[in-house]
Amino acid sequence: MKIDILTLFPDNMNAFLHESILGRAAKKGVVEIRCVQIRDFTENRQNQVDDYPFGGGWGCVMMAQPLADCVRSVLERPKSEKTRVIYLSPQGQTFTQETARRLSRDYDHLVLVCGHYEGVDERFIEQCVDEELSIGDFVLTGGELAAMAVTDAVCRLVPGVLSDEACYTGESHWAGLLEYPQYTRPAVWEGREVPAVLRSGNQAEIDRWRRKQMLLRTIERRPDMMERFAPDASDEKLLAEIERDRTRLVLSGPVECRPAEPGDMDDIMLTIRQAKNYLKKHRVDQWQSGYPDESMVLEDIERGEGYVMTYCGRVAGYFMLTKEPQKEYDLLTDGKWRADGAYCTLHRSCVLAEYRGSGMADRLMAAVEALAREQGVFAMRADTHRHNEPMKALLRRSGFVYRGNIRIEPEAGRGHDPARQAFEKLLK
Repeated sequence: MKIDILTLFPDNMNAFLHESILGRAAKKGVVEIRCVQIRDFTENRQNQVDDYPFGGGWGCVMMAQPLADCVRSVLERPKSEKTRVIYLSPQGQTFTQETARRLSRDYDHLVLVCGHYEGVDERFIEQCVDEELSIGDFVLTGGELAAMAVTDAVCRLVPGVLSDEACYTGESHWAGLLEYPQYTRPAVWEGREVPAVLRSGNQAEIDRWRRKQMLLRTIERRPDMMERFAPDASDEKLLAEIERDRTRLVLSGPVECRPAEPGDMDDIMLTIRQAKNYLKKHRVDQWQSGYPDESMVLEDIERGEGYVMTYCGRVAGYFMLTKEPQKEYDLLTDGKWRADGAYCTLHRSCVLAEYRGSGMADRLMAAVEALAREQGVFAMRADTHRHNEPMKALLRRSGFVYRGNIRIEPEAGRGHDPARQAFEKLLK
């Protein structure tokens, strides 16, 4: 790609356009960017490029002759079909990512003309310009900033400028959506944590989270773009989730984890009943035979292994965390555990129905990990029914990895599926 920029300030333009990524691309010969001084093509000793407008008015207008001769000096003879002369003007079509794609795809030589003062002689536009472009509905003192923006946007799409095509295909505007949020180290900065899913190592969950964030950001920040976007079937599912999320509780008060007490039993059992109903509704054969019952929870509390999550002081979730080895886990099939030392096991985790989708489950998993680390174990383990997709997604989102299959003892009844998928998270 060759780009000639016709300007009154070539030194300033070169200082920007030959640094960083574009500078390296130019050194490799992938792109060629030249800044040409318009004053070199004037026909008077004063190097005058502007004059007063016919009909009167404020300011001056750039003359047609220097501009036309400058353009002709950079064009081949005859002009190539792959060359495009563009005048940067607030009256032009708005420059977009699609425009950048078109210019990088259809042309190998761009001539960008930077106007100044009150504009340029209209006859120059009629005679020499193929297209007018604007970078927004505002007026600048000159076209240089616009020319640099167009050059940067076009050149980064030229093969070889960026290291990989994926460097720009996932960015804002490429496919009609804004880009997802980005994070880097440290994992916690001034009390703000990187979303757990990005640290989970589960690429499928990460990709799904990122796509959902792209849709959400576009809806919130650029509804005009969203109106033009054509979602596919997977996007429709994510959009439905986003709509459901809007009606869910937003956690704005304190969320805490504490040991469960006998006085919490009514709230805990309500949470468990709601979880059972949810699993039944979604045809998951788990917790459908009386398990877990009140006696089990009381035993959890007596052993100091039962915990509640509270929101503004009210019980919002429950779980049991034990350091005792689980005999069923010794019979793992279709895989192997990674940790050889002590581990904690998560059982009986659930949140109150009104907190589903609020992030309470993620807060619960964070509390589980904090408690496990306090106990000095090497790993956390958990199991769930193979059809319990929400729980499996939560485990993966929290950094757990599928390790294999186990079979549990019947849940106080016959005819229920005892097969479970087992997950593990190593604690470093």
